[in-house]
Amino acid sequence: MDQRAGGEPQTRPSSRPAGTWRVGQIGGIDVLVRSSWLLVAALISVSLAPEVQAREPGLGGLAYVAGLAFAVLLYLSVLLHEASHALMAKRYGLPVVSITLHFLGGVTQIDGEADTPRREFGVSVVGPLTSIAVGLAVLPLALVAADGTLLELVFSGLAFANLVVGVLNLVPGLPLDGGHVLRAVVWKITGNPHRGTIVAGWAGRGCAVLALAYPFVNSALRGYSPTVTTYLLTFVIAWFLWSGATSSIVSARIRLRLPSLRARTLARRALAVPHDLPLSEAVRRAQDHQAGSIVVLGSTGRPEGVVNEAAVLATPDDRRPWLPVSAVSRSLDPGLLLSADLAGEPLLLAMQQTPATEYVLLDADGGLFGVLVTEDVDRAFAAGS
Repeated sequence: MDQRAGGEPQTRPSSRPAGTWRVGQIGGIDVLVRSSWLLVAALISVSLAPEVQAREPGLGGLAYVAGLAFAVLLYLSVLLHEASHALMAKRYGLPVVSITLHFLGGVTQIDGEADTPRREFGVSVVGPLTSIAVGLAVLPLALVAADGTLLELVFSGLAFANLVVGVLNLVPGLPLDGGHVLRAVVWKITGNPHRGTIVAGWAGRGCAVLALAYPFVNSALRGYSPTVTTYLLTFVIAWFLWSGATSSIVSARIRLRLPSLRARTLARRALAVPHDLPLSEAVRRAQDHQAGSIVVLGSTGRPEGVVNEAAVLATPDDRRPWLPVSAVSRSLDPGLLLSADLAGEPLLLAMQQTPATEYVLLDADGGLFGVLVTEDVDRAFAAGS
């Protein structure tokens, strides 16, 4: 199964999970292999060994080596599928983190999202088309190979596997490539990528239900008795589809609410005072102006701190006239100075980059607009749920 990850920043190769190995690069993109691939390679080797021995009786234990070689060839075709996603994404200017091969196939991790439906469609559809092309290219070799030979087994297996992977990944449901294709189509029609994600996510949930029901329906219609392995594999595939689709739906619903978050509308009134103003005078002016925060200006007139309310309350009244307001203020790191025009996802990303309880908002000319309190943003987001 193929899954394309995008949207939120992904884990960089330098911090890849334990049990993951870097085996090379394609177009400057790291190719990683998870330890779970060894399990599927072993399963393929063991399951193919009897067929290999039937076709080549003299191989003995080398039949397992032949099965392992087939597993490697099969995952090389999966790698071609993922590489096509990655290279198309790079062509559109999207930063690709890595290509990872694992138990269920592969995943191309893209740091960001396509900015148009056309690019989303292009990055998504190229993977299944590559698999179908590989399958069609190998199919003639399977047809000309002598019946009952090891070559026929290898070529027919590769052709069948790639054609199945290509067709199944065109099924219109997230997290499959076909789900991203459906998302692009709905995005084009509605003009809203998040609506497209929700539609494709629900389609993915439907695919999960159908996958789970398949062995039961097959048994009822054909009298076929599925094995425990069949049930287990079906459950794993259905869980993969359902969890991926659900995650996409939840993310899209959250992002649909983001445009209502605007820094200007959520800002608290703030009073700007010089850094050497006595604390008592600063508090008096803030009360007169009904300001929720006091911002301290440096000698250049730029904001350099925010008065700490807890520190003010802890300062005795008789000391406040003799204490400069800068003594009870927190310094402002660059990440705590935000544009008052930020809204939606860019606003949340800016806050995530520098986590804090409050931020100073500046107008386009650099003047003070107000103070944004993280608690107010959380409350506004919850209210829109």
